[in-house]
Amino acid sequence: MNYFYFPLEEWTNLFVNQWLLPVMGGFFNTISNLLGAFIDAVTNLLIVVPPEIITIVLILLSWKIAGKGIALFTLIGCLYLGSVDLWDPAMQTVAIVVVSTLVSIIIGIPIGILAAISDIIDQIVRPILDFMQTLPSFVYLIPAILLFGLGGVPAVIATFIFATPPAVRMTSLGIKQVPSDVIEASRAFGSTRWQLLIKVQLPLALSTIMAGVNQTIMLALSMAVIASMIGAPGLGSTVLSGISTVNVGLGLAGGLGIVVLAIILDRITQGLGRKA
Repeated sequence: MNYFYFPLEEWTNLFVNQWLLPVMGGFFNTISNLLGAFIDAVTNLLIVVPPEIITIVLILLSWKIAGKGIALFTLIGCLYLGSVDLWDPAMQTVAIVVVSTLVSIIIGIPIGILAAISDIIDQIVRPILDFMQTLPSFVYLIPAILLFGLGGVPAVIATFIFATPPAVRMTSLGIKQVPSDVIEASRAFGSTRWQLLIKVQLPLALSTIMAGVNQTIMLALSMAVIASMIGAPGLGSTVLSGISTVNVGLGLAGGLGIVVLAIILDRITQGLGRKA
């Protein structure tokens, strides 16, 4: 049976090679340099600070926000990372997660706000988010490598694409779920649209927004092993080394390290959401 042939592969390669790289190459190099400098700064800061200080800070945060049980787990988890000599890779992973989450929040939350207050923007953004969530992550690793090379920068870009949709969706959902009677009362007292957003809608939606941030962090961590395939440092590269050498112990050590970071960050952000 003959099918109509659609030359998507040829058109895509032609677009990339004939226009995107020659015309936009300088722009992507600038983004790569800026983002790479930011990643290096965060990574160096986390590695230069003594592990004992970071451990104490994490324990105090966990105790204050999530309770004594999580504080105890944080202590055990940090001791584990140090005892298996994975502290530096763990900090490299945390740096990529922090940068990815910051970029996702800075871009995702404003888009979520716009989607909540404008039906037109919501209709435009929704299929884009569906595309970002359903497209296999290995597919957009290819343009990430092509445009940004290997290392932490393409890992952050790929993680941003994978982890941003929850921040956008939960922000929009939280604002839309603000009770209509509260909004009407605010308008009756003379609130402008900006005052209504800043003083009423965002504070009431904060717990939902924090849930979106929590999911963004978890998705960013889940990309650690995949991102290591394009040169991202950290625990993901440890797991990848275990896979490539069939070293079960090394893979288990790195995998447990990711689990430790995931639980600590998850409980802290959940605690922040409950307090909000």
